[in-house]
Amino acid sequence: MSQHSNREKRLDEIKRWEEEYFIQEASDIAKSYQIWSERIFNQLGDARKRKWLSKMDDCLFHLQAWYQDSRSYEDTHRRIIQYARIFDASMTTIDDLHQLPIEQLDYLAEQLMAKQRMIAFGQGGLTGMGGAFLLAVDLPAMALIQLRSLQQLALVYGYDTRRPAEMMYILKLFHVATLPKSYQAAEWDKLFAEVEGQLGDDIFYQGEDSIFQDKWMEQLMKQLAKSFMITMLRKKVIQGMPLIGMAAGAGLNYRFSQQVIEIGQHFYQKRRLLSV
Repeated sequence: MSQHSNREKRLDEIKRWEEEYFIQEASDIAKSYQIWSERIFNQLGDARKRKWLSKMDDCLFHLQAWYQDSRSYEDTHRRIIQYARIFDASMTTIDDLHQLPIEQLDYLAEQLMAKQRMIAFGQGGLTGMGGAFLLAVDLPAMALIQLRSLQQLALVYGYDTRRPAEMMYILKLFHVATLPKSYQAAEWDKLFAEVEGQLGDDIFYQGEDSIFQDKWMEQLMKQLAKSFMITMLRKKVIQGMPLIGMAAGAGLNYRFSQQVIEIGQHFYQKRRLLSV
C-alpha cells in the first residue's frame, strides 16, 4: 500500500471514529442531569461564573508550567527520544519524530499511555480510601495526570510542547476531552479550525486565551458527586479497608483517563496526517 493510500485510509478511520464517538445520543438521565447542573450554575450569575472559570484557567496554566519545569518532564522528553531510536538511530530531537511512520508513533504512544492509565487507576484507588486531604487533592491530581498524558502524546507525534502555541493547544484539548459529550464535537471542530488557521512556523498562539467555558461546569458537578459517593462508600469497610470506595475511585479515574487519552491520541494522529 502506497504512503498516500495509507494516509487516506487512516484519515477515513479517524473520520468514522469522530462520527461514532461524538454523535452518541445521550440518555434521558444524562440529559436531565445536564439540564439540572446548568440550572444550578446559572444561579451563580455571569460575573461569578466568569470569575470561577478564570481561576480554573489560571490553575491549569500553573499546573502545566509546573510540570514542564519538573524533572519528570525532562525524563519523559529524553525517554521518548530513546524509544524513537529503536526505529531510527538518527533521532535526536522531538521534531525528528515527524520522519517516523505513524504506525511506529502509535506503538510508542500506547506504551506510554498504558502507564498513564495505571497511574490514574492507582490515584483513584487512593482517593477512594476517603479522607479530607485525599478528596481535596483528587481534582488537581487528576488534572495533572491528564495534562501529562496529553503532553506525552504531543511529544510522541513530534510536537514540541515548550512552544507557547503547543502549550495552549494542550490546554484546549484538555478542555475538549473533559467536556460533557454533547458539547465535544463542536469544540473539537473549533480546535482544529484554530490549529489549521495557525501558520506552521508561528511559535506564539494567535487565538483566544481563555480555556474553560460555562459548559465545563457540569464536569465540576460530577467531581463533587464523585467525592460525595466516595465519602458514603468509605463507611463500607471490608477487613479494615474501604475496598468498595477504593474500587469505585479507581474505576472512575481509569475511565476518565481513558476518555482523555482516546481523544488526545486521535487529535494528534489526525493533526499529523493532515500535515503530511
